[in-house]
Amino acid sequence: MNLLVIGGGGREHALAWKLAQGSGVNRVYLTPGNPGMAIDEKLECTGIAAGEFASIASLVKEKNISFVVVGPDQAMADGAVDFLEAKGIPTFGPTKEASRIEWSKAYSKDLMRSAGIPTAKYETFDTAVAARKFLTEVEWADGWVIKADGLALGKGVVVCSSREEALKTVDDFLAGSMGAAGKKIVVEERLIGREVSAFFLCDGEIGVPLGLACDYKRIFDNDEGPNTGGMGAFSPADWVEKDFVSRVGKEVTKPLLAAMKSRGSPFKGIVFIGLMVTEQGPKVLEFNARFGDPETQVLMPLIDEDLLLWLRAAREGKLSTMPPSGPKLKKVHGVHVVLAAAGYPGTPKKGDAIAIDPSLVSPASWERNSVKLFFAGVAKQGERLATNGGRVLGLTALAASREEARKKAYGELEKIKFSGAQRRTDVGR
Repeated sequence: MNLLVIGGGGREHALAWKLAQGSGVNRVYLTPGNPGMAIDEKLECTGIAAGEFASIASLVKEKNISFVVVGPDQAMADGAVDFLEAKGIPTFGPTKEASRIEWSKAYSKDLMRSAGIPTAKYETFDTAVAARKFLTEVEWADGWVIKADGLALGKGVVVCSSREEALKTVDDFLAGSMGAAGKKIVVEERLIGREVSAFFLCDGEIGVPLGLACDYKRIFDNDEGPNTGGMGAFSPADWVEKDFVSRVGKEVTKPLLAAMKSRGSPFKGIVFIGLMVTEQGPKVLEFNARFGDPETQVLMPLIDEDLLLWLRAAREGKLSTMPPSGPKLKKVHGVHVVLAAAGYPGTPKKGDAIAIDPSLVSPASWERNSVKLFFAGVAKQGERLATNGGRVLGLTALAASREEARKKAYGELEKIKFSGAQRRTDVGR
């Protein structure tokens, strides 16, 4: 069969690569994909933009594609699943209304409050006057978090340790620094603890765990500098308590799915739950209605069975026929490190030639060494690849321990060079 993954970043590369390993899969197309992905056997990039739904539907017919997986949040918010399903095309992901748990932070927080899902105290505002008044009156000992209501490429959240910083951020967001995404904001209590992301496959009724991952949001070591889309990740989260996943399933995923069903928008797809593990237990920071980036790049290599079977079961409402523990995972550790372009997360420099040791893009790199390169912001420059975006590429390494995986990942990254390359040195610590 032929499959299609919508999107063109590292997350979509990882999904397509994993799906291509499935039984009976002939080819995995990507819209648009990127030139780095095409190095992998069975992957074919089309150049069709992720938002060109009519062209995507035509491609599905032309290439006899059996199943579509939607990667980017914007495509879901724009109704990719609704459009394709209406044309009879089996598509994995939530509908536009169900994905509202991500594209509206205010909606998501209100849902958590009504469903009794543990989260931080908050209020929503659409005027600076009201938000500033609230900030001068509320007393939260650990600080404030200001969130743009809409999608902002992972950069619409500012953690503020002082009231002055919170007031300035409110003014910036509501004055237009986040565009349409910041027309409404959420002001919430800052939670103290350690962050972890939980992924659950959902079929509208039940959810099964896919895995846990910890990512690194800020550009510099020790969580300093501005937020990015993510500079690396590791999995599993080996520091959480044994019953953590089942607790999240009971306290978060189950009431979320019940609330969405009662609202007439059953959630089918993957829910990516950002959590803070506090002294009072796990509390939800945010919901995302898609696979994470870069978390997917470390989760996919850890899955030890055919992913397509699980995605189909979720779409068809048949997860009850699958093991409740979710897909089988390898009993090893994974670390993924991102290389970003000069200037990121501001204006990334484009056009710098990328030198990659051929051994890293050989199938043997994965088969013999459990190392895999995933491409994101790259373009073709003659016969070579060149930088063409903020997060250029990332490398995942698996090993018996997290520290071994970390050392392997950083060692293999030495085989990749381009001008101004940025990376954190503390991913996996």
